[in-house]
Amino acid sequence: MKTSPTQLTLRELRKATDCVQVVEHWCPFSRRRKDLFGFIDVIAIVGMETVAIQTTSWGNVSARAKKIAESDMLPYVRAAGWKLLVHGWRKSPKTNRHELKTLDLS
Repeated sequence: MKTSPTQLTLRELRKATDCVQVVEHWCPFSRRRKDLFGFIDVIAIVGMETVAIQTTSWGNVSARAKKIAESDMLPYVRAAGWKLLVHGWRKSPKTNRHELKTLDLS
């Protein structure tokens, strides 16, 4: 079974902190995943910093960045001082290992 981008992000974040939580959930009525504020999948506290992460595949990073930029909630997240990242994942064809592309939208 393939490892989801969210699971890969959790694995990566847990190298830096144990304070990591998935904040997206499954909505059975709409049969869709719902992100916190419409664009946050995972929250972590690293030191004194709150980090909000949208996880996706490598090829969808720019689409997720556009979605976040258009969100009405973005100014509130920025005003709160949260670090905002997009994590894009792919499996390298050369090494057969997962690679991470990080885009900082803070």
